[in-house]
Amino acid sequence: MASSSKSAQAFRTISEVATELDLPQHVLRFWETKFNAIKPMKRGGGRRYYRPDDIVLLQRIRGLLYDDGYTIKGVQKLLREGGGKIDLPEGKGKVGEAIQNTSPETISTEPDKAELKSIMAELEDIQTLLRHEG
Repeated sequence: MASSSKSAQAFRTISEVATELDLPQHVLRFWETKFNAIKPMKRGGGRRYYRPDDIVLLQRIRGLLYDDGYTIKGVQKLLREGGGKIDLPEGKGKVGEAIQNTSPETISTEPDKAELKSIMAELEDIQTLLRHEG
């Protein structure tokens, strides 16, 4: 998905990466605050330049969050366990596949209060960020 006007190894601006990943720029800036592994180079005026490896990581994060149904905390855990890289455990991937491979005895019908609190905190963080963007 690389821009045709630049080589695959060229650094990309936040605008180029946002277009390539079909994400708003503020989402990329927000992810920088949530994922320590995302560290674009910053030049004069704080302008961000993403390396090819950064873009691969962002593509993976985007896929986990938007396609596979992971939460931010879930992706953070994968990054911690992978030493800054995202390696899914064997057999993990799309949420539907994970549910399909789960026995009925292990599925809890009772919501986990800690998980719900975590989700609420994430939503409040996003709401605060969106208020400051507008």
